[in-house]
Amino acid sequence: MAQTITQKIFARAANRKFVDPGQSIWINVDTLLTHDVCGPPTFDIFKKEFGPKAKVWDPEKVVVLPDHYIFTSNEHAHRNIDLLRKFAKEQNLSNYYDVGTDRYRGVCHVALAEEGFNRPGTVLFGTDSHTCTSGAFGMFGSGIGNTDAAFILGTGKLWEKVPDSMKFTFEGQMPEYLTAKDLILQILGDIGTDGATYRAMEFDGEAVYSLPVDERMTLCNMAIEAGGMNGIIAADAVIEEFVKARTDKPYEIFQSDSDAEYHSMYRYNVEQLEPVVAQPHSPDNRATVRSVAGTPITKSYIGSCTGGKITDFRLAAKILKGKKVAVTTNIVPATVHVAAQLASETHDGQTLREIFEAAGCNIALPSCAACLGGPSDTVGRSVDNDIVVSTTNRNFPGRMGSKQAGVYLASPLTAAASAVTGKLTDPRDFL
Repeated sequence: MAQTITQKIFARAANRKFVDPGQSIWINVDTLLTHDVCGPPTFDIFKKEFGPKAKVWDPEKVVVLPDHYIFTSNEHAHRNIDLLRKFAKEQNLSNYYDVGTDRYRGVCHVALAEEGFNRPGTVLFGTDSHTCTSGAFGMFGSGIGNTDAAFILGTGKLWEKVPDSMKFTFEGQMPEYLTAKDLILQILGDIGTDGATYRAMEFDGEAVYSLPVDERMTLCNMAIEAGGMNGIIAADAVIEEFVKARTDKPYEIFQSDSDAEYHSMYRYNVEQLEPVVAQPHSPDNRATVRSVAGTPITKSYIGSCTGGKITDFRLAAKILKGKKVAVTTNIVPATVHVAAQLASETHDGQTLREIFEAAGCNIALPSCAACLGGPSDTVGRSVDNDIVVSTTNRNFPGRMGSKQAGVYLASPLTAAASAVTGKLTDPRDFL
């Protein structure tokens, strides 16, 4: 029976030979992720349902990466960290990456990859909607609620419906002005924020496999913005090399069968695409950058699980080298590792950090920061009447702070070009 890659991973996790879309099955979970926002309520539900002295099903498979409200004086944020510490100690969780220690890593979706938790063919659930980022490694990754996560904590299993799959093929050679962010915003503009509800979004094609690991993560990251259950790219030699350098745990590579059935299929030639943005206040409100060029902005924000990886900063540095920003520009590395790379990687004789500092950017400590708004002292948080161009993944009213702000979602190239001019600017003007 022909199956998609997502079906095959579900079948493996259910100890079956094959599964059908729409079928509900018990699947075994390889990794459960949580963080400082959803961890405490998940742990509370776990104790309520399984007992105050219950133990998690497998402490080695639980990963706790605080990242959302970290560098703030907010007492409620600090309380959440205290609750994480308490539970990690009670349960002897070796994969707890504590704030204020040398174990702190930063944004969970990027840190998962860096720490070797992403392995082809495995099943990851996380209490964060952007857990689908990990699908870039040929694995199943999906966000769940606190109650489902608490059930996994106690059993290591979850009752799930096998999703239909949609296929998005990108052909051609990627132009230098185009990024994975442009590709996923193109899709969102075509299918809308409910166009993939409870479906797997599978990406393939020559252009997809030419992307570095970081960019593949960006593509899968925003599957949830279309309502997708997961985003996924079959693993290749690039992914295998990345994984083997970070873990010696087993994995299994799956490919979709050539005659597998899909809910729908979309095909693009990247050489015919151009830089785009998502206008306020929805990720599917697509427009070409050229069509909105000249729109004044008040801030530029380059960061998050979507746009705060080292590849994003390499792209931004190409634009910002030797220039000055015209508006407040925040550089927010996703992780401690990415922050270190800013200080070590060079472009045209300068480190990336030196380029950003010389341009007048603010370089923040690694965390989610203003992507989710956060407390009032959060770096980059929007205020009333702000117009922000951002490499983040959502632009609903209030997402980055003020409900009276407008956010344009864009690639790091577009965000950097716009930072220099103080208005929305097509990166081709600088390349």
